[in-house]
Amino acid sequence: MKTLLIMRHAKSSWKYPERSDYERPLNKRGKRDAPRMGEHLHRTDLVPDRILTSSAKRARKTASRVAKSCGYKRKVKKIEALYDTVPGVYFETLQALPDKYQIVMAIGHNPTMEQLVNLLTGHRERMPTAAIAHIQLPIQRWEALDVHTKGTLVNLWTPKTLFSD
Repeated sequence: MKTLLIMRHAKSSWKYPERSDYERPLNKRGKRDAPRMGEHLHRTDLVPDRILTSSAKRARKTASRVAKSCGYKRKVKKIEALYDTVPGVYFETLQALPDKYQIVMAIGHNPTMEQLVNLLTGHRERMPTAAIAHIQLPIQRWEALDVHTKGTLVNLWTPKTLFSD
């Protein structure tokens, strides 16, 4: 079995209208929520073996904060193709992973994150900013992952459901 953690980037700022969508930074809430979600992964023994992220600024910053707070020791892999894309690109990216990775986290954008959860589990779930879907996949090798793979949605965490403030 493989474990996939699908995360939507943390809350971003609209404070700088002159910046492109790609360059939007995290806002105060996003800067707070991303490390808290990483701490939750650490507490639940779900530290990823590999973190993949969209190359957009808000996703990169989310990934670095989650990585640091969960105890991830590798370099986060930034992938341009994961920005403004479709679920098929995530499937291709995951299929190319070495099988030594048991727990993989993919950080990206909606609506793609919600579509991925639905395709892999059959559940239509809302993915607010900084949400993480924990999915168990019935595969031994990443290359076996495809649209017919039916995983189990073990949990869906959001900052709102985990933290009371």
